[in-house]
Amino acid sequence: MNLDPALCLPADWRAATLVGRAWIPDSTPGPALVALRADGVYDVSAAAPTSTELCNLADPVAALRRTPGIRVGAVEELLAASAHDRAGPQVAHFLAPCDLQSIKAAGVTFVRSLLERVVEEQARGDFSRADEIRARISREIGADLARVKPGSPAAARLKETLVAMGLWSQYLEVGIGPDAEIFTKAAPLSAVGLGAEIGLHPASQWNNPEPELVLVLDARGAIVGVTLGNDVNLRDFEGRSALLLGRSKDNNASCAIGPFIRLFDETFTLDDARRTEIALTVAGEDGFVLRGRSSVAEISRDLADLAGQAIGPTHQHPDGLVLFTGTLFAPTEDRGAPGMGFTHKPGDLVTIAAPALGALVNRVTTSDRAPPWTYGAAALMRHLAARGLLKG
Repeated sequence: MNLDPALCLPADWRAATLVGRAWIPDSTPGPALVALRADGVYDVSAAAPTSTELCNLADPVAALRRTPGIRVGAVEELLAASAHDRAGPQVAHFLAPCDLQSIKAAGVTFVRSLLERVVEEQARGDFSRADEIRARISREIGADLARVKPGSPAAARLKETLVAMGLWSQYLEVGIGPDAEIFTKAAPLSAVGLGAEIGLHPASQWNNPEPELVLVLDARGAIVGVTLGNDVNLRDFEGRSALLLGRSKDNNASCAIGPFIRLFDETFTLDDARRTEIALTVAGEDGFVLRGRSSVAEISRDLADLAGQAIGPTHQHPDGLVLFTGTLFAPTEDRGAPGMGFTHKPGDLVTIAAPALGALVNRVTTSDRAPPWTYGAAALMRHLAARGLLKG
């Protein structure tokens, strides 16, 4: 696993405001809020005890800049130690950069992946039927969907046409209808970070990575920064029934976020996030290599719209939230026999990268073999109390 700084860090990382979390093996071992600076990684818990609290400050960037912090080590050292076969409680290593925030996801936000969701539904989880169904749907509706704004009068007219053709789908409803699909991806503190193993349900035979931009929102609903994520997806489970979304999306180690949160400042803004290009590489131990790209500019709903549908007058999140924004990438390349499509194999190395955000690198295993999630909110509260960081 290559966790070299040239790969994992943004091209301008020394100028960026990058915040994360790291396991610190000192006299009170546990997770700490850290900032990346030109000369190393610094524990900045004095600015805020958690990622949640930092993002809820009126000006998190200013709070970080006025906090000297305590040097933990060199950036290169912590990166190298974050690989899943090296990380452990005795060495400082990076964790997922979020902690108590809700972990939510928006689905079906790109036309290409929208069509693939319809394929899954029509195939009922049977990947052998995918090519035939994909071709039919593309012939009938693909061109129209690319021009339709969700929730518009044109979208309503298209819905009427598709219903008459017998092609309407629950995925089309959230893809071009007024209401976005917002679901709970994982529990707070359960996400894995850079270098960790990611888990697939062992019963899944058709699955894929989902490289996504992840918004970081404060309790007021303001987008304060972004990071990268892998919304690991089981196409066969969700294809069998939309009611299996929870089983498809929320399994041990099935949510990866990182490597760091890039807070908005004078070097990087929401408009820069809207222009983000995300690259995906899957390298298998069998020699198979899959590459893809996803452009946030092609999203069908604006990032601010998605944020507003996730938090607001009807749905509050006092600890803020991180929000996966969906993916343009839907792999259809055959890995084995013709027509079988793509699916993961244990040992796959998944790299999700963007020039301004760095790279999130993880290795695929099954959820029953990935390290179990054992460190929850109660353990974090005990740790913060032991460090004297809990204040009334």
